[in-house]
Amino acid sequence: MTESTSTKRNKPMATATPSYDELQAQIKKLQEQAEAVKASEIETVLADMKAKISKYGLTAAQLGFASTSKPGKKTAAKEAVVMYRKGDLTWSGAKQGRKPKWIIEAQAAGEDLEQYRVK
Repeated sequence: MTESTSTKRNKPMATATPSYDELQAQIKKLQEQAEAVKASEIETVLADMKAKISKYGLTAAQLGFASTSKPGKKTAAKEAVVMYRKGDLTWSGAKQGRKPKWIIEAQAAGEDLEQYRVK
């Protein structure tokens, strides 16, 4: 074997550094592969979780998914108590938000709101 032949074999091959666009294409391809694998694994994970939930009779509350309000029960904000009524017009007397126009007009006219208070 000649020296030039052995020298060629011992030199590492020069690797070309991929360009930015090539790296981005590889990233995109890997992300697509990762999403496909994730989707297939999700089916297995969900099946396993559903089996365990059923086996142990776990509830949404035990899993941390329970809502803070009970179904069918209105929250206090939605269920305002009517304190003042003038015909079909009502007002809760809430300290937040604007007063209804009819209340503003009644006060401007010097009317006593107590006459509209619901008892």
